[in-house]
Amino acid sequence: MSSQQAQTWQTTALLVLVGIVALLGLNAFVIINPGEAGVISILGKARDGELLEGIHIKPPFVSRVDIYDLTVQKFEVPAQSSTRDLQDLTASFAINFRLDPAQVVNIRRTQGSLQNIVSKIIAPQTQESFKIAAARRTIEEAITKRDELKQDFDMALGDRLNKYGIIILDTSVVDLKFSPEFSNAVEEKQIAEQRAQRAVYVAQEAEQEAEATINRSKGQAEAQRLLRETLTPELLQKQAIEKWDGKFPQVMGGNGALPFINLDTAKLATK
Repeated sequence: MSSQQAQTWQTTALLVLVGIVALLGLNAFVIINPGEAGVISILGKARDGELLEGIHIKPPFVSRVDIYDLTVQKFEVPAQSSTRDLQDLTASFAINFRLDPAQVVNIRRTQGSLQNIVSKIIAPQTQESFKIAAARRTIEEAITKRDELKQDFDMALGDRLNKYGIIILDTSVVDLKFSPEFSNAVEEKQIAEQRAQRAVYVAQEAEQEAEATINRSKGQAEAQRLLRETLTPELLQKQAIEKWDGKFPQVMGGNGALPFINLDTAKLATK
């Protein structure tokens, strides 16, 4: 082998060695970014101890690091249940949660990916928690006491998901629907209540009108009574004289008599 060939072989071997060292170096560490946690698996077995943000050494080629997002996640989960009075109730919940960094190793061993966490843990536990909350009240209470329904749901869901390393931050009821039968019943009830209120109003109006009529009748009767007590024959004659204009009527009676009231001349003289 010539010196030139030997030099070429040495250069090639050096380049290969540098490449191997570089490859080993790239596979010997991992960088975990803020808001993430990693779980290292060696030969397919998850090792204890989560990897938090920073640079971590790992065995090259035989290890793998699964990265989990620790920031707030949001998913909408549908749920369906029956109330205490056996009415169908459906809802859609917006679940805000994050993963407990201290539990990511257990999550890796039991659930795997975030998609599995949502489909296998959060969705069914949301359904069960909603059943618990809805079964405690009637359909009308679910409407009028919606905040209490949500509180019961939050408590049940938080207790169930906490043991899986899932921390619930907030939930909100996106949609709450009832059966068509109940919607029709509510509408009919509202119509009946409006009719009842109208009937009460009409009855009160009629009662007030009747009372007013009675009061008017009593007033008229009292006025007539007082009038009868004050109208003496002398007063009637005096009123007739005061209203007489001093002229006799132009039309005589059938027998030629002059129609006029009977005047007592003695009394007229004294007056």
